[in-house]
Amino acid sequence: MNAPAEPRRIILVSDGTGETAAQMTKAAMVQFGNQYVYFTRYKNVRDQAQMEAICDDAAINKDLIIYTIVSPELRAYLVNRARDKAIPYIDLLGPLLLGLGNYFGYEPKAIAGLLHDVNEEYFKRIVAMEYTIAHDDGRNLTGLEIADLIILGISRTSKTPLSMYLSHQGWKVANIPLIQGFDVPKEVFEVDQRRVIALSIDPHDLAMIRRARLERLGQNEGGEYADPEKVNEEIEFANALFRKNRKWPVFNVTGKALEETASEIIKLMASRRLTPSHILEMVPPTKS
Repeated sequence: MNAPAEPRRIILVSDGTGETAAQMTKAAMVQFGNQYVYFTRYKNVRDQAQMEAICDDAAINKDLIIYTIVSPELRAYLVNRARDKAIPYIDLLGPLLLGLGNYFGYEPKAIAGLLHDVNEEYFKRIVAMEYTIAHDDGRNLTGLEIADLIILGISRTSKTPLSMYLSHQGWKVANIPLIQGFDVPKEVFEVDQRRVIALSIDPHDLAMIRRARLERLGQNEGGEYADPEKVNEEIEFANALFRKNRKWPVFNVTGKALEETASEIIKLMASRRLTPSHILEMVPPTKS
């Protein structure tokens, strides 16, 4: 079969981004390599007026409409208008939703754009995790202005695991160790101080945690690192620093699970009306 002299148009219609329809159609078109086609994509189609305009467009040259629409009413409207105008059409999502509904025994939610929302949320978490890894343990002080949270604390106060846990919730976190005898990096004071938080811990518990870490590393002679007197000095140093900077809320992590501390932090941030600020923000679609 020879390719047509003129290219054919396929119209992709979706109540979301249309990416699913585009990818599935392109995958199928590989099996028709001698066909010359081009695509027009209509996104965020949510009402009959939009659908009517699309059908009018497709009717001019009887273009093929391929659609992914979750609303059964809107799918039915498209089918009726396409039949009235003798427009060819392919429903990619309807039969699948019907089959799944029969299998599970209840109707689907029929909420437009859910897949895109899920994908966007996943992407935001990836961005947060990448940022948090890059800003772990004070290794990178650039870009602190876009951090959702900056965590300060002396060694072994759970800064890294807490940061990673929060990043999985979509928070971009930088954690910076407090070291006795060294100043807090000036970059910390150049950001919104409401996003800076501090961690504290019971001296006895901290000494035990450090001692256990040394044992795991096979370093039974740990010097001052796990020495109770030295641990007390470090905690006093940190507490004095926290008293000097009253805007930093202090969370005591003694005996607490990560989830508990994270929940307290998120609750505080919410009370301050501070939420994760993502690199990409999506503009809600509007009806025409």
